[in-house]
Amino acid sequence: MNERSRLAPWLAVALGAGVLAYFALPGEPPAAVIWVAPPMVLLAVWLGLRRPMAGWALGLAAAGLAGFASATWHAGRQAPALDVPRTATIVTGRVLTVELLAEGRRVTLAEARFDGGAMEERTIRIRLKRQDAAAPAPGDRLRVRALLRAPVGPSVPGGFDFQRASWFSGLGASGYALGPAEVSPGLAPPPAFAALRADIEARVAAAVPGAAGAVASALLTGGQTAIAPDDLAAMRDSGLAHLLSVSGLHIAIVMGITFTGLRWMLALLPWAALRLPVKALAALLALGAGGFYLLLSGSQVPMQRSVAMAVLTTAALLAGRRALTLRGLAMAAAAVLLLQPAAILGASFQMSFAAVLALIAGWEWLRPHVPVAGTGADWRRRLLLAGFGLVMTSILAGAATTPFGLHHFGRLQVYGVLANAIAVPVTTMLVMPAGMVAALLMPLGLERLALVPMGWGWRRSSPSPIGSPAGPARQCRPCRSRAGGSASAPSD
Repeated sequence: MNERSRLAPWLAVALGAGVLAYFALPGEPPAAVIWVAPPMVLLAVWLGLRRPMAGWALGLAAAGLAGFASATWHAGRQAPALDVPRTATIVTGRVLTVELLAEGRRVTLAEARFDGGAMEERTIRIRLKRQDAAAPAPGDRLRVRALLRAPVGPSVPGGFDFQRASWFSGLGASGYALGPAEVSPGLAPPPAFAALRADIEARVAAAVPGAAGAVASALLTGGQTAIAPDDLAAMRDSGLAHLLSVSGLHIAIVMGITFTGLRWMLALLPWAALRLPVKALAALLALGAGGFYLLLSGSQVPMQRSVAMAVLTTAALLAGRRALTLRGLAMAAAAVLLLQPAAILGASFQMSFAAVLALIAGWEWLRPHVPVAGTGADWRRRLLLAGFGLVMTSILAGAATTPFGLHHFGRLQVYGVLANAIAVPVTTMLVMPAGMVAALLMPLGLERLALVPMGWGWRRSSPSPIGSPAGPARQCRPCRSRAGGSASAPSD
């Protein structure tokens, strides 16, 4: 690797440092900084083509300024904060999303109005009463009497800042209903993926009731709100919370199965096998399946990172280059930071990129020392190498994410390696493939044939049974309140 390639990942580090510099300021910087970054980036590129080291040095400063400008622009383009009523009010609006909770439903409203007033630009999130018979769907109009409050800051110093997260996500207020909701059909069509996500969650809940169905729904749509808090705690204590956050493992399974299946299907057709680039075509179609999964799961930060890495990996495979490198991870980090600068402060971003960084760096170090199992190798040798890879993956990813997990959640997984050694193979070979088959069978109404084995496989693979008390977690008192504010789960 040449010097330029070795130094390139530091540009993403400088970009992240610029974003952190923005959030460290006590007030808003002047908006003019946004217009200084582009010419400085172009100057760094021009200089780098003539004097690589000087261009790289200027590129670090330009990348830092670009991160600072990106955070400034994203913060400034948000809608103004809402003047939330201090007493109970009648809220009307268009249903944007419907989330299934362990104790009912939670709706997110767009185009909201308070007591028939002016339309608000920010969204409103309301938890409906548990006994409410209303079943709103995305696109419906909803009217309910609710008590709302504006987003609040962290409950402890350094804790999860719900106010900041709400500002960048467009959320203006949240609260709970005081009476039954009135639902009427909306005039505008519902958001495509929101309606599809709600339909999938309803079908999964009907086929696999209980906690296993909530987990199955999270694997397919990315929504974890239906999982009970005790179950989430058990997953975190066992080191399996990354399986609930749709990310690298899930996109690899979806794209891998799609790529293999399409390649086999095209290879069985003599006309296509002789005239078409079967491998390239299957890879591009698998990438399309990954993009669809990204939109269906709500475009969460770990999924953004995974799809960005998948795009680079597909391009590398088609070009005959190495697929997984630190440069690719740096490019994925830069893409996420430019799209969502505030993500760098969250557990999902930190744990996701830390885990992948450790895996890539660990593999670079281990690769010369690990024997390769050739085509004629004994099955016991193959099984031993597979087990070694699984254990090392859990150790590296666990070691990299443990500091962030302790900070954000105040939890330490004491048997994560054993739990992952059981759960990851079952999830890879049974749970996720069954979920893909269920998604394909849903248009025919036959999804139960695959959803039932999916729920059965999850129950068998979980060392901490879903619904049981949390395992032997070690949690400090100050960390409990800090962990409770964040809805993010560790991600692989």
